[in-house]
Amino acid sequence: MSTEKSQARPQAGAGPGALLLCRADPESVAQAAHPLRERALLTRAGDDWSVLVPEGKPWVHDGEPVDRVLTGWATALAVGAPWPVLALWWDADRAGYILASGFRRPVGYVWLTDGTPAGEDEAMRTFAARLGLDPVLDLQSLDQLTRPDPEADARARLRGLLAVLTRAGVALSAGLSPGEPADRLREAARVQPDARQVEWAGLRDAIRAELDAVDSSRLGPWMPWSGTLRARAVALAQLAAGLPLTVRGLRRRSGGWVVAGALLLAHGGLGLVCEVVRPRD
Repeated sequence: MSTEKSQARPQAGAGPGALLLCRADPESVAQAAHPLRERALLTRAGDDWSVLVPEGKPWVHDGEPVDRVLTGWATALAVGAPWPVLALWWDADRAGYILASGFRRPVGYVWLTDGTPAGEDEAMRTFAARLGLDPVLDLQSLDQLTRPDPEADARARLRGLLAVLTRAGVALSAGLSPGEPADRLREAARVQPDARQVEWAGLRDAIRAELDAVDSSRLGPWMPWSGTLRARAVALAQLAAGLPLTVRGLRRRSGGWVVAGALLLAHGGLGLVCEVVRPRD
């Protein structure tokens, strides 16, 4: 697939912007995004995707490069969630993407404003593998984005990337296009029927959102507060292992054994306490 020709090249001095694509429904994304402490508009971006449009401009007010800010945001979102996060970003000199998934190192690619590739080909292969894209058809299309093309600028490169992702279910609404001014992106997101605002609501709500996000992940049934049979079994096993370790440490005057036993007792006790005091939904 040849990269889509640009119809409006980004001008020198154009303002930076960003989009955060999450492979999850808006409700799950809203829960995970609260701890970012950033105001954003959230809307659906396909059957299995959602998009966050930042309302603030930390890369302007705090002087941080937009790609560095987006790397931090994408990593923070992905670490606490069982789904990947794809950040698209652009400024006056470059444009690119960052893909974060779990605890793995983020992968990204960069193009100069005129579309000149400035990344590593291996990044595209890793990108395709982590998103489960077709290793032949999609990878060939992505490979085209790493080759020189005088007809494609950075904005067209990002559009080409999104064209590949349509086969993975991504469908951005009209106006949510890479290279658009931040104000236009916010307006395009705000008029969507399912648009909602995500913002920092205080430490208590952020902790609750983090717990809810973990509950919805694969680890949820094993966590102390889940109230499941598996969580109770883990709590009892920790108490059973922690008590003899603590006694052994006290008898031998070993601080290491005492600490290990105390931690197991504390965690196991927390699980049983949560079982009693946590309200049922």
